[in-house]
Amino acid sequence: MSGYETVLLLIAWAVAGGSPGPATLAISGTAMDEGRVAGLSIAAGIFCGSAFWGIAAGAGMSAVMLANAWVFEVIRYAGAAYLMWLAFKAFKRALHPPAAARMRAASGLRRLWLKGALIHVTNPKAILSWGAIYAIALPPGATPAAVWWLFAMLIATSAVVFFGYGLLFSAPRIARGYTRLRRGFDAAFAVLFGAAGLKILTTRLEV
Repeated sequence: MSGYETVLLLIAWAVAGGSPGPATLAISGTAMDEGRVAGLSIAAGIFCGSAFWGIAAGAGMSAVMLANAWVFEVIRYAGAAYLMWLAFKAFKRALHPPAAARMRAASGLRRLWLKGALIHVTNPKAILSWGAIYAIALPPGATPAAVWWLFAMLIATSAVVFFGYGLLFSAPRIARGYTRLRRGFDAAFAVLFGAAGLKILTTRLEV
């Protein structure tokens, strides 16, 4: 690819990664609720989950999984169940908001990292996205060096998006707005996480 084509590819990847979805919802909600460090912690988990699928696709795991559709089905049901659980928790928070003193210390950083990683690792479309971008951007017979150079550029772009969300939504003005409208935000998160889970559960994956 030319330099111009590479820039367009990275912009498209950033737009796709930053569009509303389970990952961006989790980062923004956590950053507004629990602060910058918590937002960056869950962003780190999501980043690692994305890197896992990127490495797996680059190593050829996507081809193996495409030949064994049942693997996608297992991941799909696990991912849908996890998103439904997040929706349930958000719904509970909307009905019974925690005390203000607990807002900033609700979750340990390790737990937040794991939550982020699970959101991405249990999304079966993640490896399809990585596999598709490799197929689009790399010529037939591309060398391993070309694959991993492309991976490095894409995962660096993902890092900017995910950690950027953590920084943006932990800004004091945004956090104060969240505090005032907490119940409405939590209700919206419940609906959106539930919708994402249903979409994963009901959409037929083209494998």
